Amino acid sequence: MHQHQHHTHRLPAGDRAHIRLTDVAATLGDRTVLTGVDLTVSATSRLAVVGENGRGKTTLLRVLAGRHRPDSGSISRVGRIGTVDQHLDAPAARTVGDLVAEEIADSLAALRALDAAADALGAGEPGAEDEYAAALELATALDAWDADRRVDVALAGLGACDDRARPLASLSVGQRYRVRLACVLGAHHDLLLLDEPTNHLDASGLEFLTDRLRAHPGGVAVVSHDRALLRDVATHFCDLDPSPDGRPLVFGGGYEGWLEGRRRVRSAWEQAHTEQLDEQVRLARAADEARDRLRDGWRPEKGHGKHQRSTRAAGTVRAFVRRREDLERHRVTVPPPPPRFRWPAWDVPAGQRVLTCREVAVSGRLRAPVSMSFDTGDRLLVTGPNGAGKSTLLALLAGELDPDRGTVDRRPAARVAYLSQEVPQWDPRRTATQIYTEHVGRLGRDDAPGLTSTGLLDPRAAATAVSRMSQGQQRRLHLALCLAARPAMLILDEPTNHLASTLVDGLTEALTTASCAVVVATHDRQLLRDLSSWPPLALAPSGVDSAHVR
Repeated sequence: MHQHQHHTHRLPAGDRAHIRLTDVAATLGDRTVLTGVDLTVSATSRLAVVGENGRGKTTLLRVLAGRHRPDSGSISRVGRIGTVDQHLDAPAARTVGDLVAEEIADSLAALRALDAAADALGAGEPGAEDEYAAALELATALDAWDADRRVDVALAGLGACDDRARPLASLSVGQRYRVRLACVLGAHHDLLLLDEPTNHLDASGLEFLTDRLRAHPGGVAVVSHDRALLRDVATHFCDLDPSPDGRPLVFGGGYEGWLEGRRRVRSAWEQAHTEQLDEQVRLARAADEARDRLRDGWRPEKGHGKHQRSTRAAGTVRAFVRRREDLERHRVTVPPPPPRFRWPAWDVPAGQRVLTCREVAVSGRLRAPVSMSFDTGDRLLVTGPNGAGKSTLLALLAGELDPDRGTVDRRPAARVAYLSQEVPQWDPRRTATQIYTEHVGRLGRDDAPGLTSTGLLDPRAAATAVSRMSQGQQRRLHLALCLAARPAMLILDEPTNHLASTLVDGLTEALTTASCAVVVATHDRQLLRDLSSWPPLALAPSGVDSAHVR
């Protein structure tokens, strides 16, 4: 009987639940990804962990969960923790039912313990009353009778497979993920730690997840690029992107509070860095002037004695030594701030025809014929489920694909730039700067901005070979190439993929005022909200086998 008092079946901690990290540092291989992390996830937390890819978001979640041992710092944990990773291993023999039973094991064990205690009580065994009281308290605290139903509600809400006998190995990656997420949402955890939970959800699943996280009685920490989820759920943000002292920054006030806080930190950082550089220049100039005085010597006016001359010379030497020491002592201690995104402003005359499509279609990929024309300044938002032909239509407009039927007429001088979902096939040995410079040369644009001036890549990333760049960096380079063309028409396919939230916010703002024609295709909920005033084109599924469509 006493085995059921084991700590894995402990009572929920309720208001006392928390995970507290103090001055935590963690490495991944030979790379330090986290330093100086002070963070608390409490019973009331709605915390978003944000930052570019590779900044340690997943590592931080694993440290919080106790699954990655930090190199230094202290951690305290109170309460029951539910975690959902981005990836789920599914041994072939396990079923949906196994996954459910594993996640609600404490509730099932509590009910078994209660049954056993009731039997002991009925048999009049000594101490049975205390056993029964303890078992009842645990089952009540876990609401154990309702655990199975809660998981069923979550399975239905996320559109997950509810056939308990179904082998996990027979499910798609997305279906397996939804089952796992439903199990964790249906269990009775104090704290939820979720890594990119929106990746495999459709619109109704996203809505269900959002409602569940907002209503969760305990704390939540979520890693996500989904700006709509962050806006709807998070009250606090732990930002792992570079900061002046290299430590993560934590902001309150929801999404807007995070953006405003980042802006304030960035401005102060830029100002401090500029002041230190200016001081360095001032001290160098003073040292140069002192050296010049020393070299020229100090020539007293005629009639002044030798004694005065030597006194002045010694003073000049002392002044020079002091200036040089000042310069050597001065250190630029504030690191250079990361670049801000700057949309290169270009003007194309308004109302000029760029292209006209007449009844275009591509068999098996874009069934319903499409007709439309675009002038500079026009906007179009293309929506529709996967397989409806969004990417096919965009490739047609960009001239990367020819229609099977219909025609696309282009104004020869009108340049069209296309940010496709796949990055171009660049030479993997070439650096971002080399690729950008060659691209600008081919365009024949002397007025194209330098690569780093857009703020899309910092100097270090710009000097990196493409093969060593992250997906996010490659996507930024691709966007920089599109903007360098200063096009009459800009076509963007899922522009939020692999880009940080703050960059996407800046990009969205720029798209609304750009003088060129802009076409965007997206599933991104926040982008759909932000561009809801644009003329829409909703493509219906083409009804072909989804393996053959993009």
